[in-house]
Formats: sequence, C-alpha cells, structure tokens
Amino acid sequence: MNVAQRKRFVSRELVALAAQQPQAFGALCEQQYRERIDRIAEEVLASGRHIVMLTGASAAGKTTSAHKLAAAIEARGRRSVVLSLDDFYAGEGRYPKNHDGSDDYESLQSLDLPVLRRCLEELHRDGICQAPVFDFKIQQPNGVQIIDCRNGVVVIEGLHALNPALTENLPEHAVFCLYAGLREEYADPAGNRCLATRDIRLARRLVRDYLFRGHGASFTLNLWGHVCNGEDRYIKPYKSRADLLLDTTHTYEVCLWHNVLDELPEDPALTTAQQRQLEALHRKFMPFPAMHTDMVPQDSMLREFIGADLP
Repeated sequence: MNVAQRKRFVSRELVALAAQQPQAFGALCEQQYRERIDRIAEEVLASGRHIVMLTGASAAGKTTSAHKLAAAIEARGRRSVVLSLDDFYAGEGRYPKNHDGSDDYESLQSLDLPVLRRCLEELHRDGICQAPVFDFKIQQPNGVQIIDCRNGVVVIEGLHALNPALTENLPEHAVFCLYAGLREEYADPAGNRCLATRDIRLARRLVRDYLFRGHGASFTLNLWGHVCNGEDRYIKPYKSRADLLLDTTHTYEVCLWHNVLDELPEDPALTTAQQRQLEALHRKFMPFPAMHTDMVPQDSMLREFIGADLP
C-alpha cells in the first residue's frame, strides 16, 4: 500500500444521501473499518515479524486500533499484546521545555529512551520484557508490567513509534511499521475542501479530553497548536517508513460531532479567540445530517472518543 497516497474527498451530499438510512450507513462504515483491521492482521502474520510499531496523529484512533489489531491477530490463533509508549514517559521534572516554558510532551526526549530501547531489544530477542507503568496522576513511572509476546505479536503504539531512534539497535526489518490516519476529507458541491481530517481529529480530541481527562475546551484548544506542531516535527517525517497505512476513517462520524460538541458544557475559561475557534469548528459540521451516538456500536473505535452511552 502506498502510504503517500492522497486523501479521499467525499461529497457532503453523498453523506446526506447515505444518512437517509443511518443505521445501514453506520453499519457499513463500521464493517469497512473491521475489514481493514483484518487485512492488516493477515499482513502482519504473513510477514513473520513479531513486533508491530504503530503511530499516527493525535486522535487518529491509535490506542483502540492497536487493541483491535491485537484481537484480530489472536482470533487467528496467535498471542498478541499491546504496549503503549506513554508508559515510557520520563516523568515530571525530566521533560524538555517548549519555547513558552511549558513541558514538551511531544518530543522524543520526553521518553525514557534507554529503558525503551532495552525493552525492544528484549522483546526482539526473547519475546518478553518488564516494561514500566506510567501513572498520569502522579506524573511518574509507578510499577512494572510483564509484556509476553513469545510465539506471538506485540503491538507498540504511540507518537514516536516509527522514529528509527527507537529501533536503531534492532536488525533491519525486525519490526512491522503501521501509520494510522484518517483518509477522508469533505468537499462542497464546487469541489472545495470544507472539512479536513485535522478538524475531525480536533472534534474527537475535544470530546475525549472532557470525558476522560477532565479538561475543558480551553485546555484542549490551548494545547492543540503544540500537538499539531509535534505531529509535523515528530510523526510526519517518518511516515514513509510505514509498511502499511491503517485507515481509521468512519465516514458517518461527521454526522455525530455537531450534536456531541453542543452537548459539552460551556467552559468559562475560553478566551474570545478560542470561542471563535470553537464556533468555527461547530459550523463545519452543521451541513451534515445529524445522527445520535446511540447508533454507534459499543465496541466501535469511536467509543474511544465519545464514551459509552448510558442505558
């Protein structure tokens, strides 16, 4: 698969037409994603490699996709486990700094590289290692986890997964590289782009940060510039290393975000500029027909961002 392929442009009128049968439309999108996961699982197993490095931009669905891939590998009779690079964060007081003095969580140096390289070497040589567990509440490593992929596959997901600095001590072609990303942007009747993948990812991130990380829209919007800069500096330069592209597009989700964003409580910390930015994002989703989140399966990758519906 050519990882440099251009994004697909989808007419918003096509989405509106498909949404006349929203359940069937949503089910088709979910099926297409599952089929992509299954095809990649087969490719990984055919390669004979037992370390998969999976990266992608913020809110691309890396974490859930890594677990879906591991489950698909297990369904084919092989052991599989997921390891997050987040567990290798160096910890409070050891992070590099941004120009504004804030901690830089995006750079490679935010990770404990000696420990990470040791784990990768052990996984390649022995199929098992002791990896740290990072506690986000205290912002420090706290405990260990046994990662056992003997006779199986470990899926390692995170921002820097394709950076060759992580695997420089391993033999060439020791790892299978995946890049997760959305491949659909949306166009108006004149063919002009009206909704980019980064807009969709920002909507995902705003909702996830509120539901699961306790952050209001102001926090997320303030951080977003650093996040996008980190993607340009630390992810995109290594995209060409990917053996395959994992497309995490769910076309019908553009019908969800306007309502979901509306349901978020107002954040009094929003600046005037941030309020305008949030309103502009809302407007981009308004041309799409509304769908309720109860149409999203509970095991959907999208649940990583919108959470589970209450019964």
